[in-house]
Amino acid sequence: MATVADSHEQKPWPMARVIIASSAGTAFEWYDFFIFGSLAPVISKVFFAGLEPTSALLAALGLFAAGFAFRPLGALIFGVVGDRLGRKGAFLVTVSLMGGATFLIGLLPTYAQVGALGPTLLIILRILQGIALGGEYGGAAIYVAEHAPNQKRGASTGWIQASASFGLLAALLVIVATRTAVGDDAFNAWAWRIPFLMSAILLAISVWMRVKLAESPAFAKLREEGEISKAPLREAFGNWKSLKQVLIAFFGIMCAQGAVWYFTFFYMQVFLEKSLGLPGQTKDLLLIVMTVVSAPLYVYFGWLSDRIGRKPVMVGGMLLALALYFPASHWIAAAANPQLIEAQRATPVVVETDPATCAVQFDPVGTAKFVSACDIAKSSLVTKGINFSTQASRDGRTQVVVGTEAVPISGGEGLSGADVKALKTRTTDAIGSELQAAGYPKSADPKQANMTLLIILLLLFVVAATALYGPQASALVEMFPTRVRYTAMSFPYHVGTGWVGGFLPVTSFALVAITGNMFEGLWYAVVFTAISVVVSLLFLKETAGRALNHH
Repeated sequence: MATVADSHEQKPWPMARVIIASSAGTAFEWYDFFIFGSLAPVISKVFFAGLEPTSALLAALGLFAAGFAFRPLGALIFGVVGDRLGRKGAFLVTVSLMGGATFLIGLLPTYAQVGALGPTLLIILRILQGIALGGEYGGAAIYVAEHAPNQKRGASTGWIQASASFGLLAALLVIVATRTAVGDDAFNAWAWRIPFLMSAILLAISVWMRVKLAESPAFAKLREEGEISKAPLREAFGNWKSLKQVLIAFFGIMCAQGAVWYFTFFYMQVFLEKSLGLPGQTKDLLLIVMTVVSAPLYVYFGWLSDRIGRKPVMVGGMLLALALYFPASHWIAAAANPQLIEAQRATPVVVETDPATCAVQFDPVGTAKFVSACDIAKSSLVTKGINFSTQASRDGRTQVVVGTEAVPISGGEGLSGADVKALKTRTTDAIGSELQAAGYPKSADPKQANMTLLIILLLLFVVAATALYGPQASALVEMFPTRVRYTAMSFPYHVGTGWVGGFLPVTSFALVAITGNMFEGLWYAVVFTAISVVVSLLFLKETAGRALNHH
């Protein structure tokens, strides 16, 4: 291995080509991910409008499964492929599968054209994307790491981590450019297809670059010596020594990764726009600033981990996030919408109800129907970002008390879906009128926001997320032997990002609805980050500079 490393030290272009080709494919993965996420409101109107309840349930379950459950499955499938047949072949298949599915989404017939066939095809394509996503990251990270010199592995794989920023920027630019060029009406009618169809260009470039690459030297040596694993799943998970490393990777790194990164780049968007009422355009500009700043930080923290170790950099990011969650979120709220914070302090809101009628509004697949008066009242307040307390009413009826004024709330039991929707709209409007009369702002005014402080606080979260994520690829690669590296590292990665990160928004919403405090949702991220801090400090060994031999 020393010979391989030395040869790449003397030939920087081949290593650069490896990094560019691998990062381009992973950026393409993130482009696909962000395109679908950003266009979800349009997609839901195009494909799910008019579905019967049973069909809607199947659609919601299918999209949920594709987004989360199938990523770990893809990690297992392509982990075995990568460990038995080679890294190059595995990530060529994943990027092709993912790109092809994304392109086909742009060609799908809508619900209005073919009925339930449209959303059914969408679910199938999303499942294929989920499976492909499960194999892409591990293949790219391992391929770069197995080419990189031992002392530069963190900086080299940092580019794989930075590809998330490039993918997000590409998605935002394509969507904004298309919407600007054709207008909102045309975009919602047909031009939403353009960002999906554009993926064909990125796919062609990614495949062309990756086809020209050779197999990784570590796997090539393993194959030459006839030591390729015949049963990667059994070797990775069937013996305690390897399984222990998988568990350390998940609890020591990936729990925090799912919490810190998703909180910073996903939940914070919801918090700013939905809870604090910041206009969508302002939120998007802040996200672009965060994304641009994050790109070089991934590489920097990867490089820093080559100098001082993976563990101190990653744990430092976790500790910074833990220190920031509660105080910085309060400061962000005050900076983004000071009028809302002042109104909540001056005029508290109380939900008087029968507590027995209040449900735990945890709805990961988006199909539960919370129709009691209590649930309708609480969900209306939560979506407006209003803190409230709950008190038992004397007569069992539900009302929202704003200062000295009370808004009676009716339940939707026994009503049709359309009638429940109309009831919720009327309830939200009635509560909103009383809130505005009491001094609550309808939305945040960017002119009154302290944008300088807001950006500084958001960038502190970016530092925490990039410090954890930058060295992560090299740390995970170094934890496992070449024989089962693809399988063993991909599975905990996708369980952490897909399940821990994926459940963060719905769990946080449920916590806020239960407590009436928009900051209580932070406990989800706090708990998972704290778990990783403890496990990392106790069990995670330093691996920086370790030779990637297969023993």
